[in-house]
Amino acid sequence: MEAGTVHLFVFTTMADWEASFAIAGINNPRFQRKPGRYRVATVGLTTDPIVTVGGVRIQPDLALDAISPASSAMLILPGGSSWEQGENTEAIQLAAEFLAVGVPVAAICAATLALARAGFLDNRLHTSNAPEYLRTTKYRGSSLYRNIPAIADGHLITASGLAPVDFAYQIFGTLQLYSEQTLDAWYSLFKKGDASKYYALAGASASGA
Repeated sequence: MEAGTVHLFVFTTMADWEASFAIAGINNPRFQRKPGRYRVATVGLTTDPIVTVGGVRIQPDLALDAISPASSAMLILPGGSSWEQGENTEAIQLAAEFLAVGVPVAAICAATLALARAGFLDNRLHTSNAPEYLRTTKYRGSSLYRNIPAIADGHLITASGLAPVDFAYQIFGTLQLYSEQTLDAWYSLFKKGDASKYYALAGASASGA
């Protein structure tokens, strides 16, 4: 995948912590295989400011109609109650364009509900907050549900809202952000609390691995 921009969809009620590990890793060149290969840009329904569920005010860099799969390396869809209310349909339409041409989409928590409602989980391995959560949409992919924190199937990543670290892990793997060894060390540090892995990361940073 070539250098490019990872677009983070932002909206009022967004669960701001769910994509935090992912965007921090992408924007921080430390430990990366090719520092500066990617950057994160925020994208909203418009460029009007939004307020996350945590009260953080964000001014989107771009509006949805200003981006396309050709201008993006990935679209990240965080959770938030707006999805459960049937809002943000424009973002799901954009996600459909991304998936149609093989540009990755990563969705977590309630964003997976919107994908299920739109039929994008009918034929892909996926996960979410719980199988019962997605069944409320009457989607047809329940046999493909996997009760794990996060999973990637092709160009689509899905994750439980309780698994921001696993979500980031799948995103980093898809973007090939870190070497395999560095990615495993990162996961062991942040998911498993293995403090010894910090030194493996520091070594990777020093060597440029």
